[in-house]
Amino acid sequence: MTSTERTPIHEGMKDGKTRKRASVPGAPGVAEFLLRYETSLKLASGRGAGMTLRLDRERTIVGRGPGVDRAFDDPSMSRQHAAIEFCGTGFRIRDLGSTNGILVNGSAVQAVELHHGDEVSVGEQQFVVVVEERDAEPEVYEIEA
Repeated sequence: MTSTERTPIHEGMKDGKTRKRASVPGAPGVAEFLLRYETSLKLASGRGAGMTLRLDRERTIVGRGPGVDRAFDDPSMSRQHAAIEFCGTGFRIRDLGSTNGILVNGSAVQAVELHHGDEVSVGEQQFVVVVEERDAEPEVYEIEA
C-alpha cells in the first residue's frame, strides 16, 4: 500500500460515530505488528516539541484528561480528544467527538489509517507519524562440540 492510499472506514453503525473496519485477511495482531515495526508520533510543534509518543499498545487515548493515556496541557484539546488504535495493518486515529477535530495532512478527518510521514494536528499539537521496521535478529544456532 502506498502512502497515498487509505484503507476505507465503513459507515453504517447505529450511533453514527462508531466505524466498522473490514477485516484484513492474514493481518497480524498488534503484538506481531509491534515485533516488526516501531510506530510513534513525534511532536513537531506545540508544547513539548520534540517529545515522542510511542504507540506500543492496541489503543491510546490523547486529550487534556482526565481518563486519557497521554494528557496535554492544551486548552484547544477536548478532555478525550482522539483514540489511536491498531487496525490490523497499522494504526489509525479516530476523533472521539472533540470540539476542534483532527487534521491529517491538512484535511479534517473522523477516522483514518496513519502512514509514515503523515502530519497530524490535534488541538495545537502537531505530530509527524514515524513507522520504522525493526531490525530482524538473525537466528542463532548452538553447535555442541
